[in-house]
Amino acid sequence: MKVLIADDHALFRDGLSMRLEQIDPKSVIFQAANFTQALKIVNDEKKLDLVILDLDMPDMHWEAGVEEIKKKSDGARFVVISASEDARCIRKTFDAGVSGYIPKRSDPKILNSALQLILDGGTYFPTSILENNNSSAGNVSENNSKGKGKTLTNRQSEVLGFVAKGMSNKQIAYEMGVSEATVKLHINALLRSLGVTNRTQAVVTAQQQGII
Repeated sequence: MKVLIADDHALFRDGLSMRLEQIDPKSVIFQAANFTQALKIVNDEKKLDLVILDLDMPDMHWEAGVEEIKKKSDGARFVVISASEDARCIRKTFDAGVSGYIPKRSDPKILNSALQLILDGGTYFPTSILENNNSSAGNVSENNSKGKGKTLTNRQSEVLGFVAKGMSNKQIAYEMGVSEATVKLHINALLRSLGVTNRTQAVVTAQQQGII
């Protein structure tokens, strides 16, 4: 797995690199201190699997930077890890096509689980921010309702099967060989993909759409 980390703080890049190596010891990790360096690495490497970006880098506005990097790194999944927790900004990053937004103050276990979820093909959205911002929740729910019928990832389909059997998070975690925190993230991603708010609705909606 080839990963690019772009952040203007070297200590943060090094710490995140160590976490990624724990998740996948075979990871090849590139570091950039700004968007300009990130673009050069993308041009040189061509094929990246994951791009992790901070929004606040001095040489370019993040929207322009993400757009340029996306153009040159076809197929890569994008993750924002930022100190900003502004709901409008978060929505903009998802509109730009990122697969996850992780606040920098997140608990290390949440960070690890969120990264694993994204690497498994899921999407991570900081639900705590939604809970504290009703207007954001409304907009996200609206976006989710538009996304009904989308194909689920392999992990989401696997979790859906367990949920349909009435299994608890603990039981699902045991079957999948992951932590309960990771299961919760998978279930949150599943609910968002189906545009529902609870497990029962997820099963009913999946049945109606012929997914199960």
